[in-house]
Formats: sequence, structure tokens, C-alpha cells
Amino acid sequence: MKLNSSNLTSLSTALILGLSVFSAQAEKVVSLEQAITLAQQNDPWLHGSRLKQSAVENRSIASGTLPDPKVSLGIMNLPTDTWDLDQEGMTQLKVGVSQMFPRGDSLEIKKDQLQIESTKFPLLREDRKAKLKSQVSQLWLDAYLAQQTIKLIEDDWSLFEQMAEVAKASYSNVVGKTRQQDVIRAQLEIVQLDDRLTSQKQKLETTIARLNEWLHIYDADRLNESFNFDAQPLEFRVSKKLPAITLNNPTVLKASNYSRNLLAQELSNHPAILAIDIKRKASEKGIELAKQQYEPQWGVNASYAYRDNMPSGDSRADLFSVGVTFDLPLFTENRQDKQVAASIADSETIKTEKLLLTKQMISVLEKELRQLKRLSDRQSIYQEQLLKQTHDQAEASLTAYTNDDGDFAEVVRARIAELNARISALRIDVDALKTVVRINYLFAHSQSNSNAEHKSKHTSHKTNQLLSSQQFGEK
Repeated sequence: MKLNSSNLTSLSTALILGLSVFSAQAEKVVSLEQAITLAQQNDPWLHGSRLKQSAVENRSIASGTLPDPKVSLGIMNLPTDTWDLDQEGMTQLKVGVSQMFPRGDSLEIKKDQLQIESTKFPLLREDRKAKLKSQVSQLWLDAYLAQQTIKLIEDDWSLFEQMAEVAKASYSNVVGKTRQQDVIRAQLEIVQLDDRLTSQKQKLETTIARLNEWLHIYDADRLNESFNFDAQPLEFRVSKKLPAITLNNPTVLKASNYSRNLLAQELSNHPAILAIDIKRKASEKGIELAKQQYEPQWGVNASYAYRDNMPSGDSRADLFSVGVTFDLPLFTENRQDKQVAASIADSETIKTEKLLLTKQMISVLEKELRQLKRLSDRQSIYQEQLLKQTHDQAEASLTAYTNDDGDFAEVVRARIAELNARISALRIDVDALKTVVRINYLFAHSQSNSNAEHKSKHTSHKTNQLLSSQQFGEK
């Protein structure tokens, strides 16, 4: 399994085809590939991000529209002695309408600003998926480490029990050099082995519980079912085989002309960095919007006034009025100037955010690369020397003891050393893969498009239909 070359659609299809019906006797198994797929397809945060994007897009349309006109109705100059409408020539029934126009191009700029802001959400979703892949992979590998450590201990359990029985029998029959402390030592090692086994089971159970958070089925179209937590599978195990995870960008990392500028250039296409670029572009529109405050704000108003006939019956002419209003931004020192200065400062602050994140990512990347190099060196030492030597030592000490030419304590120490070496080798392998996972997150590149999201949603629905009945693959 190559995680860096997986396609979401083919991955989901393989998951669906690979799932077999769960029975009471079968043990539920989740592979790393399945765990990543489920986590990415069932994350409520991603659905919330799409809703936020839709909200900003709708606000963009609304902000580019003129404000509603205002209508006024009134009676003017009504005499208070008689309250008659026809007594005075100045008495009017008046209806008016007014329309205000925003300053300069502020409507269009505000609309463009929100449209730019809406484009950051697909990038944030890509970053979230990359983080989920990294986090779920590390949890899965922790579960794998605990599960395989348990297997290694259990595989050696019978051997230590046999050694204890042999020591006890030899001591009882006064055969060889077996002493009472040898019997006690053998029993003590079994108790300590039992403690290690319990500790690893604790790690496995707690890791599975944490991993289960990301496997909870979520369907935005059936939200109520997502709150039925009892319907979700709780107990499962991970695959027995350690997956192959390769570096996403080995050419850059192995380049002879290593350059931090080259790393920064590669990291510039990371969704988190690109989202900051979008934020900066929106802030530049904010500067343009602040500068529009220097423009006057215009308004148009018109009214029609009806007048009743005179008491003599002669008619009075109705009145029509029209006018224009505008303000004069003359005192700009403490208002418009400061607003523009504040917008410029906000924009410059965002530039520092990008610099800080890039420096942080380069630092983390260099740390992980150095760690991966040392883990690789340790892998070579264990595979080429330590595992073989500890095994040979254990066999030699056992042979010497059975020939009545060795010490029982040395036999126990050798067997413990061999078990520790195998567990350490396993831990190094897992730590190396976890390091690769963290490096791959840093080299997550933006490939956002709406079609991919649509396919992801479609395959998610299919996968959830199967998983809702607790169907996992059997390994």
C-alpha cells in the first residue's frame, strides 16, 4: 500500500469491495487505508467548512447590492384649531422616497473581498484532510505497535513458563546447578512479563478508543443518526501487516544541493500557506475599501405632496420635490486616515503570519528528517547485528545451561534481551513510519477542485451504508 499515490475514489472502491459481512465469530479489522478514508469522509468539520463557504459566498452577493430605498409618509402643516385639511394652503399629504449610494466603489470592493475570502475554505479543507491523515495514521501505528508487542510477548510466554518449570523441576530433583533463587527469578520474570503484557493491552485499548473518534459515521443528510453513538462499532483491531508508507517528495529531501529556500518554495504550495495568501489578498481589498471612505456618500430623495381644495372649492396645485444629499469628508485626520492605517497594519500582520508558519514548518521538517536519518541507522544496526546477536546469545546461554555449564540467570537475561531487541526493532520501524507520515503532511500540496469533493461525498455515502451495519474487513 502506497499512501502517497492513493486515489480517494479507487481507495473507497477497494474498501467497499474488501469489506466482508461481519459475523459474531469474526474479528473486526481496520487497515490503515480504511481508517484514513473513514476519518476523511466522516469528519463533521469538513461539512461545517462547506457551510461557512456557502455563507460567505451568499454574503458576497448581498454586500454588492444597493441598500433598500426608504419611503416616508406624512401630513404636513395641519392647522391645530380645526384640523381641517382644506383650511390652509400649506397643509399637505406627503409621500417621499430616498435612496443612498455607498461611497465610491465600496460595494464592488466589498463583494470582491468576500469572494476572495470564500476561496480559502477549500484550502482549509485540504489542510484538514492532510492533518487527519497524519493524526489517524499515527494513532493507527500506535495501535499496531501495541498489538504486535502483545503478540511478541505472548509468543515468548510459553517459553518463559517452560523455563520456570524446568528450573523448578531441576531444583526439586537437585539436578545441575539450579538454585532456589533461579526458581524465584523465573517466576519473577513471568510476573514482570505479565505486567508488560497488561501495560501494552492498556496502550492498545486507549489508542483504539482515541482512534474510534475518527471512525464515527457522519452523514450530513441524516444528522440525527450521527448522534446515535451506540450504533457505531467500538471494538476492533488493526491489520497484522505493517503498511509501506513512502515519502511524498523524496527528490527534494535527497537533493545534493540542500537549500532551505528550496524547502520554503516547496512548502509554499501547502494548503495552510496558500490559505494565508488568500487571507492577505482579502486584506488588500480591505485597504481599498478603507480608502473609499475619502469619497462622499450620495443620496437622492423625491417627494410628492397632495393638497386639498380650498374651502371655496377652487383646487390647489400639488407639489413635487427632488433633491440630492452628500457628505463632505473634510476632517479625515482622526477617522479616514486612521482606518486606512489600521487596514495597512492588518495586511502587514498577515505577511508575518506566513513567515512564521513557513519558519515553523521548515524547522519541524528538518527535525523530522534528522530523526528519520537516525531511525534508519538504528534499523540497519538492529537488522544486521543486534537481532541476530541477541538470538545467538540466547541460544548459546540455553545450550550452556542444558549442558550444566551455564548460569540460569544468564539464560533468563539473554531471553529477555532478545525479546527487548525484537520489541525495540518493531518500535523503531513504527517510529520511522510515523516520522514519514509527519513529513508527508508538510509536503501536502493543494489539488482542490469541486469534482473531487463531489466524488468524495458520493463514495462517503456508499461507505457509510456498509459501515452502519458494522461491516469491517476480515484479516
